[in-house]
Amino acid sequence: MIATGKGEDFEYSLAFPEGERWFLACVNRIDYPDGDKTVCLAIREISDRKRAEKNLRISEEKFSKARELIRRASESAQRADQKETAAGYEAEAAWREALVGNMSVAKQQAQAALALSTGRDVEAISAIALGLAGDAPQAARLAADLAKRFPEDTIVQFNYLPTIRAVAALQGGGAGKAIEALASVAPYELGQAGQALYPVYLRGEAYLAAHQGSAAAAEFQKILDHPGIIQNQLIGALAHLGLALAYALSGDNAKSRTEYQDFLALWKNADPDILVLKQAKAEYEKLR
Repeated sequence: MIATGKGEDFEYSLAFPEGERWFLACVNRIDYPDGDKTVCLAIREISDRKRAEKNLRISEEKFSKARELIRRASESAQRADQKETAAGYEAEAAWREALVGNMSVAKQQAQAALALSTGRDVEAISAIALGLAGDAPQAARLAADLAKRFPEDTIVQFNYLPTIRAVAALQGGGAGKAIEALASVAPYELGQAGQALYPVYLRGEAYLAAHQGSAAAAEFQKILDHPGIIQNQLIGALAHLGLALAYALSGDNAKSRTEYQDFLALWKNADPDILVLKQAKAEYEKLR
């Protein structure tokens, strides 16, 4: 692993007196500027996510259904006095809505998340969602608050803040600035579970905006190469769409068609009014 640099992700469960608990382990190599290398092992408990997947059966392609299920999950968590968990559901939902172009809903869910909690992850994911949804001023305020409250937090300083800044640059038409902002994330992005691949996806989007098809394809492929991290996250499906756009930009229409087909197959039962789905169908038809 030190030699190849190829990371590995795997899930495992352990039996405890209170029941089964699930964990995600991510093993990756970190390359330092001075040439040194080390192995980073990140372990995160994912029992809540496993229970949510089992009980809710959320299909991220069915946004109309997912919104209702998220509402129920959030209300259930609040009744159990787990506001941070409830806020996490809302923040993640805001990010998903923003990714597919449902900007007003994204803003509403981000605000709902922040009303429940200003925890590190909730505030950061909400800021990213708000930035994507066009609320740059609030995203900037949240970023400033995170920087002030967590000056020595590696995840905040080298993942969340650069990602928020990259979103602002990308939304402002500055693809180059977005790529530059995300450069500092690269040594750490695969050593963290959960939201680790958000900056990878956004870097792919930035390369697309900069008309660098090969570089964009490499980023989207990186997402697909780490199924243990992405699980059922929306960017797993959207990475296929990103690859389709990247290959088309590079002039490889055959590979582009294949990726469009993969994306459309994944979303064959999706709500028909989702903006990115309608755009994907239109773009695919042009290549046929």
